[in-house]
Amino acid sequence: MDPATPNDQIAFEYPSRFRIYKDGSAERLKGTETVPPSTDPTTGVQSKDIVLSPESGLAARIYLPKLPDPTRKLPFLLYIHGGGFVIESPYSPIYHSHLNSLSAEANVVALSIRYRRAPEHPLPAAFEDSWAAFEWIAAHSSGNGPEAWLNEYADFNRVFVAGDSAGAALAHHVVRQSGVEGVGGVNIVGLVLFHPYFRNEGPDKLLEVIYPTGGGLEDLKVYPGKDPKLGSLGAGRVLVFVAEKDSLKDRGWSYYEALKKSGWGGVVEIEETEGEDHAFHLYDPSCEKAVSLVKKVAAFMNQE
Repeated sequence: MDPATPNDQIAFEYPSRFRIYKDGSAERLKGTETVPPSTDPTTGVQSKDIVLSPESGLAARIYLPKLPDPTRKLPFLLYIHGGGFVIESPYSPIYHSHLNSLSAEANVVALSIRYRRAPEHPLPAAFEDSWAAFEWIAAHSSGNGPEAWLNEYADFNRVFVAGDSAGAALAHHVVRQSGVEGVGGVNIVGLVLFHPYFRNEGPDKLLEVIYPTGGGLEDLKVYPGKDPKLGSLGAGRVLVFVAEKDSLKDRGWSYYEALKKSGWGGVVEIEETEGEDHAFHLYDPSCEKAVSLVKKVAAFMNQE
């Protein structure tokens, strides 16, 4: 800690990741590095950066795998990154690498969004941006949206939404809203949650700081287990990943159990990775268990 920064000025600290100060500013110790879009030399996946909303700053990186048959449309994946709602972006090396792998292995067009992050933009800004991104995507279902790659190559009858950690909460929110409100022209087939960060019944100091207008046990965005409309989730299949050593593991299991009891008519699976911690697949993507996890997701997306 900077000796010039007394403890009483810090509202929340996640050691080695970030500090949030009482004046609403943040010091990001990790997740600030970026890499440009590119054609990946290993997979052949192309990527480019686009702006969804100049007004809010909502932006994304879009990924296009090799196209052996350019006339055949591919499933579409909306991906929402994690980082405690505070750090990381679609341009971070770990997410760029992960989306290249997912796009190539599953053969999907993928879009990874840059939402407004706390604390500069307190929650629910990230939830609002995630839903706005989905509505922007849906505007392409008739083939007349602003992004050519989506118009030409994405199959909006086979849409998937995925996210890790805090991004998993945002991904759930998108699919829940889609089920409750309905969005024409888009069929969400599946939802994938990697090591989700929902709140539990204990105190959550981070949410207290970055979500001053909500974030409690009555807030269904972060505590979906009590949601009376959970059974309206707008996807037919859900895949939840948890990791044995992850302190958030029980939250993923709780979501799985709540969804099974909600009256939802779909199929939910959960897979616990032995011996691994939170987001291990992002930090060690070449390890056997991370490779297996990506293959499992690809199979989930290509299941008929």
